[in-house]
Amino acid sequence: MGRLFPHGLTGIIFDCDGVMIDSRTANALFYNKVLAALGLPPMTPEQDAYTFMATARQSLEYIVPPGLHRRMDEILRTEVVYSRDIVPLLRIYPGYREFLELARSHGLRLAVHTNRTAEGMQRVLDFLALPSYFNPVVTATEAAPKPAPDGVRLVLERWGADPAQVLFVGDSPNDREAAAAAGVVFAAFGGGLQGPLAAAGYEELAGLLRNEWE
Repeated sequence: MGRLFPHGLTGIIFDCDGVMIDSRTANALFYNKVLAALGLPPMTPEQDAYTFMATARQSLEYIVPPGLHRRMDEILRTEVVYSRDIVPLLRIYPGYREFLELARSHGLRLAVHTNRTAEGMQRVLDFLALPSYFNPVVTATEAAPKPAPDGVRLVLERWGADPAQVLFVGDSPNDREAAAAAGVVFAAFGGGLQGPLAAAGYEELAGLLRNEWE
């Protein structure tokens, strides 16, 4: 395979859910607990797919009828508390810490761009005790949610980086669209999506990048 970064790879941007952490089961449990508290049936496959790509607020407003939104907000305050009930179920992807150390050993800059809010992302970082390697951490609080490219462009601006020298690791069509619109190379992570790079896990991704950083 020819080099994807002929002028060098200088930075990697990571999505959060499905890339840094395995959260699909935990997040589905959260949304289904909210629905159950409202007397509603569990999510359909279509709703489940939507919630994994959207922000939490977008997801809740999508799966809960408008007439129940006020009751939903009360439930989120008292009955189904994400930080208490769901965050302890999140798990870091195998090999992710090691991949971060490898990337840093090659002098790469690291950032996060997620559709979580700033508060939600900080809970994840605190719970997983990830080192403070990520600068910046761009959330739906600071930039329009993906597939808008605003967050990727914000990272590039903060870094003063050439888009052609940056990799975005994501697992959803929204991630792929945001990367393409911002002009950065996309790596499809987890085996469910295609991109210029595609890796089922971090050992495979490191192997694909060997020519780029050695």
